[in-house]
Amino acid sequence: MIRKKAKVQDAEIDMTPMLDVVFIMLIFFIVTTSFVKESGVNVNKPYAPTAIKKKNASIFIAIKEDGTIWVSKKEVEVKNLRSLIEDIKLENPEGQVVIQADQRAKSGVLLKTFDAIKAAGVKDVSVAARVKL
Repeated sequence: MIRKKAKVQDAEIDMTPMLDVVFIMLIFFIVTTSFVKESGVNVNKPYAPTAIKKKNASIFIAIKEDGTIWVSKKEVEVKNLRSLIEDIKLENPEGQVVIQADQRAKSGVLLKTFDAIKAAGVKDVSVAARVKL
């Protein structure tokens, strides 16, 4: 009796399903990530002993000492602020807005900024402060 030698086949692992899963996970993480819109400038915030840190703040608007308004590292005029905030709010509807006003900035600019944000439909607006240690 003659035995035929069985051919050994190389075992291969199909990587396609694993790559599909990794790609789907990547898309999931990109879609669910919330992006923070930084103001892009540093301001000297006033002290407030009762200040509370906001955890879900994602949109930061800075008002410098000279009255200029900054959003996403760009200077913005008050008249254009409402439309800009509306566009940002479309990207992140649950985001909270924090106004970082310099302690020497004029209150009129702060109020105009606050009004533009409220007119854009944002309900949760805060003014940033430092806690004196």
